[in-house]
Amino acid sequence: MASVNKVILVGNLGADPELRYTSNGAPVATFRIATNETWINRDGQKEEKVEWHRIVAWGKLAEICGEYLHKGSQVYIEGRIRSRSWEDRDGVKRYVTEIWATNMQMLGAPRRGMETAPETPSPDSAGPDIPEDDDIPF
Repeated sequence: MASVNKVILVGNLGADPELRYTSNGAPVATFRIATNETWINRDGQKEEKVEWHRIVAWGKLAEICGEYLHKGSQVYIEGRIRSRSWEDRDGVKRYVTEIWATNMQMLGAPRRGMETAPETPSPDSAGPDIPEDDDIPF
């Protein structure tokens, strides 16, 4: 049976993206976006929940994110869920769930003096640039 691992998010960046390069020179950008959910509870009061998502972009998409996205930017992200674990300096096992972006679209009004960003690579072109897990610099 076939399976699907696809995520679509629309949210706002909590900080500027961090652009780094792996040991073999592959660009990787990481940033967090917030998505909000609002509803009315039983008492008629409005409630809101903010969910934070860690986004990882590779290759040309990473460079575009690093250059054009900024804290507060509203973005549309398509990608897939990836979970990984590692042992920290104290020997404690740590876990993280990330969204590995395959497509990004900037939303909202452009910032003053900001040029239009180039189109992001299609999901088909994003695959070959994604390095093995051993090359992840974080």
